[in-house]
Amino acid sequence: MKPLTLAVVSAGLTEPSSTRMLADRLAGAVTGALADDRQVEVTVVELRELAVDIANNLVTGFPGPRLGAALEAVTSADGLIAVTPIFTASYSGLFKSFFDVLDNKALAGKPVAIAATGGTARHSLALEHALRPMFAYLRAVVVPTAVFAAPEDWASQDADSLAARIDRAAGELAQLLTGHTAAAEESDVVVPFEEQLAAVRRGG
Repeated sequence: MKPLTLAVVSAGLTEPSSTRMLADRLAGAVTGALADDRQVEVTVVELRELAVDIANNLVTGFPGPRLGAALEAVTSADGLIAVTPIFTASYSGLFKSFFDVLDNKALAGKPVAIAATGGTARHSLALEHALRPMFAYLRAVVVPTAVFAAPEDWASQDADSLAARIDRAAGELAQLLTGHTAAAEESDVVVPFEEQLAAVRRGG
């Protein structure tokens, strides 16, 4: 059984980045949730390193080699984790620009976990009024739990702590990943013509 592939898009602008830290935590949790079932190959797409390539693509309509490889990693992955910092109550321009240059059918049916970081918990609703509608437009299948991390969340020990939300979102994505790939693998099986003909003659 081939490993599952997981693309992780991080739109953090600093080094180190709390956005990248959250992305890594989510990827680790998904890998852990799937450990008993499947191996997972994780590819991280750091948008900060692709900012110029993305701008050039918006102007010319053609991705350079590095951006092309990143787009291929995202479109070919079995699942996606997408994490952005929140600026002015919405996703960052860099984050949006990356998905703007992606073919608008490329994420159809793909399981996606969304997450964000921000300077205040008041920005958490941006996940629901900005990120979730964007991925719904792209026809991705977004997990129910969206993860937001404000500065105080990293040390929180509450019942609904950041760690608990990460684990919940990761578990939801893991369930979608296994169901999504199982269905895809089943559809790839070629049924011999004789069996198809026999099924038709039986009325099923």
